[in-house]
Amino acid sequence: MATIAPPEDPEADPRLRTVFDDIRAIRGSDFVHNVWRYPAFDSALLGEVWRETKAVMATPSTLDAKLKEMIYAAVSIANDCDYCTHSQLAAAKARGMTPAEHADLLRVVAAAARTNALLNALRPPVDAAFLVAGR
Repeated sequence: MATIAPPEDPEADPRLRTVFDDIRAIRGSDFVHNVWRYPAFDSALLGEVWRETKAVMATPSTLDAKLKEMIYAAVSIANDCDYCTHSQLAAAKARGMTPAEHADLLRVVAAAARTNALLNALRPPVDAAFLVAGR
């Protein structure tokens, strides 16, 4: 259940309309997801979240778009964000994630979750070889 209602007509505010237009342009779709509609109760918040997301997810980098979506999905699973898990897996599939890659992704998530839980319980010291110099 939502903790806040989205604005009824967010595009009546020119600041929100500008962000929504940019979202449409970058995503190549007229559909503006709830992930953007709900933070629109505050135009500054929406703008900040969109700018950061666009800078990371829509700007070419050393990671390809499909891998970025898969990483985002894995973090969303770990953070128990149902909305993000569904939307990022859909985005990864739209960018070519195969059923085999999806299964591999879930194997990695499951292995990491189990190992993380075990090591959080055991609290072994971090090996010096894994520490950044100066720490």
